[in-house]
Amino acid sequence: MSKKIGLFSNIKGDLPAGLVVFLIAVPLCLGIALASGAPLFSGMIAGIVGGIVVGSLSGSQLSVSGPAAGLTAIVLSAITRLGAFETFLLAVVLAGLFQLVLGFVKAGTVANYFPSNVITGMLTAIGLIIILKQIPHAFGYDADAEGDFAFIQTDGENTFSSLISMLNHIHLGAVLITLLSIGILLYWSKIPKVNLVPAPLVAVLVGIGLNELFVSAGSPLGLSQSHLVTLPVAASFGEFVGQFTLPDFSQLANSEVWVVAATIAVVASIETLLNLEATDKLDPMKRYSPPNRELRAQGIGNMVSGLIGGIPITSVIVRSSANINSGGRTKLSAVSHGILLLVCTALIPGLLNKIPLATLAAVLLVTGYKLCKPTVFKQMFAKGKYQWIPFLVTVLVIVFTDLLVGVAVGLAVSVLFIMWGNMKSPYFFQKERYRTGDLIRLELSQEVSFLNKANILLTLDRLPENSTVVIDASKTLYIDQDVLDIIREFAQIKAAQKKIKVVLKGFKEAYKINNTDHLFLETPEKEKPAAVVANGTHKDLLKELSVN
Repeated sequence: MSKKIGLFSNIKGDLPAGLVVFLIAVPLCLGIALASGAPLFSGMIAGIVGGIVVGSLSGSQLSVSGPAAGLTAIVLSAITRLGAFETFLLAVVLAGLFQLVLGFVKAGTVANYFPSNVITGMLTAIGLIIILKQIPHAFGYDADAEGDFAFIQTDGENTFSSLISMLNHIHLGAVLITLLSIGILLYWSKIPKVNLVPAPLVAVLVGIGLNELFVSAGSPLGLSQSHLVTLPVAASFGEFVGQFTLPDFSQLANSEVWVVAATIAVVASIETLLNLEATDKLDPMKRYSPPNRELRAQGIGNMVSGLIGGIPITSVIVRSSANINSGGRTKLSAVSHGILLLVCTALIPGLLNKIPLATLAAVLLVTGYKLCKPTVFKQMFAKGKYQWIPFLVTVLVIVFTDLLVGVAVGLAVSVLFIMWGNMKSPYFFQKERYRTGDLIRLELSQEVSFLNKANILLTLDRLPENSTVVIDASKTLYIDQDVLDIIREFAQIKAAQKKIKVVLKGFKEAYKINNTDHLFLETPEKEKPAAVVANGTHKDLLKELSVN
């Protein structure tokens, strides 16, 4: 269970963290809506609902929800397929209903089976993607919208070709703002007395002020609106309210709507569970967030978002990691970021539209670096190939495709490595020399699957006549039925034919194999071995038996 912590116990850290997440969320909400082919304001609605509604209902103290880049292709295709945005909103409402049901049937427990090396790979890949995607914005090349994290971009470029194109569109004003912003982000907290003001807020205010100075002086360093945040500005309160849209319930009988809803529910749920697991991994307090409660919170959030004109919501690791790095420790930070989105969108959209994208790129660059520090790679390599190969595969596939594909491939590679490792070591052996003769002890591994069948069969067939063998299953949690049949047949029939004394130990009652260690009181097991002649894995024993 999560450690209990009061909502206002870390207000001095949570409110500044909420402000930082808000600043990051504004361009991401707009960019994801743009990439999805949806109205820009629908992205803001999703961010507001993700912060206030999901943030309040979630069992996670640090996860921040909002429109997700991983759903842009699905949303774009769905809006085109359904023909009207209002019909798509109905699919979002139904998707939320599906998620609510998934939460109640405890489908979230699947999150417990995500390997840590794949989760670490996902975090590292997202850090790399953030850096690669923000470098063009940092240099003033804003052809691709903020929030587009796909390898193939909406402007026809890909992640790496965009870096090359950037070289022909470098804006010195953006570069200066980026460098100054990064300097503030890194060193502001070290200045006594003034460090109570959050560094990202200072960076944003300095970025706005510097650009306004450039523009008023008529300098070529000034940034035009295409290099700034672009939020829809309502002329009146009525016009602001008019930006909210209702779903078209008359399409409830449309089968296409249900198919889209199911697709969104499944993809959004998987992405949420992955991000939730990753957020828990980053949590300095190492708390556990209940996945089924998260699915229910996300379901209610998506129902609310769809009902008032928002695109689908998931837990988002970019915002969650920024929240953690900025000092957020309770859900107050997520909720306050949602409130800021609502208030500022309604009251001061013009001021938000003065924020340079270069400043926000600087904030995201620092966030991305913290996710993919070189020490992460060193730590994974130090854990051995069974950890770093799935980790590296996950990183590369996510960078070159998308999050879900990369995680799926990483999981597949992890499973293959588990199977390979299990197949290689079905047992460990020790050959002991006693006064009365030699004894071969086979200690079965924790998991003995059908993949081990051939090696165990070969070992038992090669055991020398008149020998004594102990087959020990004391530490084994699972034995495949085919392997049990081989051991049973050997103990009951083949061993007698070769005059081999078989001692069976530690076999569970469910295996229906009688342990026989109590019948062989005269076995040398009761003595201390004079020497251990040999030990190792099944390969070493097979090699010795083939020589003898």
